[in-house]
Amino acid sequence: MAQDKFSAVWVSHSSIADFLKCPRAYYLKNIYKTAEGKKINITAPALSLGIAVHETLEGLSKYKAEERFLKPLEESFEENWGKVAGKLGGFKSVEEENQAKARGLNMILNVEKNPGPLAKKTVKLPPTHNNMPPNFFLSEEENIILNGKIDWLEYIEENDSIRVIDFKTGKNMEKDDSLQLPIYMLLLNNLQKRKVSGAAYWYLDLENGFVEKTLPDPEKSRATVLEIARKIKFARENNEFACHSGAKGCFACRPFEKILKGEAEFIGLGNYGQEMYIV
Repeated sequence: MAQDKFSAVWVSHSSIADFLKCPRAYYLKNIYKTAEGKKINITAPALSLGIAVHETLEGLSKYKAEERFLKPLEESFEENWGKVAGKLGGFKSVEEENQAKARGLNMILNVEKNPGPLAKKTVKLPPTHNNMPPNFFLSEEENIILNGKIDWLEYIEENDSIRVIDFKTGKNMEKDDSLQLPIYMLLLNNLQKRKVSGAAYWYLDLENGFVEKTLPDPEKSRATVLEIARKIKFARENNEFACHSGAKGCFACRPFEKILKGEAEFIGLGNYGQEMYIV
């Protein structure tokens, strides 16, 4: 099959996670469109907190290392929180929002006290066409594209390499079998030439939340991700998206089914034009 980014099957860490949790939820979130041609998604406090914190920290990469902390991080956080405040962020009460915001601010203050790699040189991946996330053909023959956005790439001057930093705003530790680092490694090995010399998860809730990770094997990573991507491609081509739990649904797809039944509250359009709901 010829390469065609418009007809290709695109996969990412989040879409693969959706599919593994529940094919039906994957379909409703990633493929289904309303009569108006809009995709649907659900807003929730944890997601909104993550967006505000990530945008605050990732935005620092636009500046030179010595200029990054001239503006207080709390100011940037307040600006980014404004984009997810109230119902837009899935908050059902002022108290719920205040609790989430306080958690986010604590994360920002932890970083401000100990900026670590954020005060050092960083590397950026080359820009992509149409502002798409970094991507490459995982399989040209099968027309499968892997894409993803990496939180932070620290430049290691001693050996001209890079270290992957992934910001974590959730309350749970990333599982050992997570495909996040394997996908990051595949992206970096295909989109730039420097060696990846390290990786770490940064649990921002914790004062010393830096957890160094062992780098995954590139060939094993490619085989694992491609195997799942092929299953997604097969499901899309054959329209097979049944929930693992059967007709009663599961924790992942039931909230989306409520949208289809008119049992969720529409709150507006998201950043990518999708209809956003509170369930």
